[in-house]
Amino acid sequence: MRIVADSSCDLYSLDFEDFKTVPLKVYTTEKSFNDDPDLDIGSMLDYLEKYNGRSFTSCPSIDAWLETFEGADEVFAITITSALSGSYNSAVNAAAIYKEENPNAKVSVIDSLSTGAEEILAIFKLKELISQGLSFKTIDVKIREYIRKSRLFFSFYSLHNLAQNGRVNKTVAGVMNVLNIVITGTASQEGKIDVTGRTRGEKKSIQVLINDMKNAGYAGGKAIITHVQNETAANNLKQEVLKLYPDADIKIFPARGLCSYYMERKGVVISCETQ
Repeated sequence: MRIVADSSCDLYSLDFEDFKTVPLKVYTTEKSFNDDPDLDIGSMLDYLEKYNGRSFTSCPSIDAWLETFEGADEVFAITITSALSGSYNSAVNAAAIYKEENPNAKVSVIDSLSTGAEEILAIFKLKELISQGLSFKTIDVKIREYIRKSRLFFSFYSLHNLAQNGRVNKTVAGVMNVLNIVITGTASQEGKIDVTGRTRGEKKSIQVLINDMKNAGYAGGKAIITHVQNETAANNLKQEVLKLYPDADIKIFPARGLCSYYMERKGVVISCETQ
């Protein structure tokens, strides 16, 4: 079985023999950035922080998805939420073509209804289910059930790129930056960005994230933290969670290009299992 994800999954590799990712892209009217292992994320962020024109992202093409399916008999493909990207639809179309050309192949395309950290949780769960030797159909059912019970929460220090992308009001984004406000929020059940609060400072934002996790039903299971050049805050968040849940399994990853574009510098995301 092969696991495939678009680059919003924030993983470049996986301790799994058959794992592939397909890059999304970030564009301005002047430049483009391919979210592959060669991308210099720091340079991209430096450029975008000074850029005042429109910026946007594009999903992988059908052909790009087909390349990652090639040669596999069974494929699980996980995408960024379909509410923010056409990646899911592109993967679905690729799956249809691939199965038509390979009648015995099985391809399941899964809309994560999220991104980044929550996709990592799902990918790790897929790896676990595959290692148990379960059937393709059983894994498909179980991974979809798992995704419905996981949650994602974030703290962003800037909304500049979301504003340039037309996702939030530019005036609101500008005021936020001037007042040093941290926006906290979640990925909704529909896969959209829901802002849940505003606070100031790292300590307060960490407490908000932990309270949101507890209210969602987190009880100390697995959690994934991703960050954009803010390992200190990510580690502080991990330690605060461990104070409440000493046996929690928490892993930290730096964000790849696509998520770095939306999260921006210092942004932190945590995704967790819920009961």
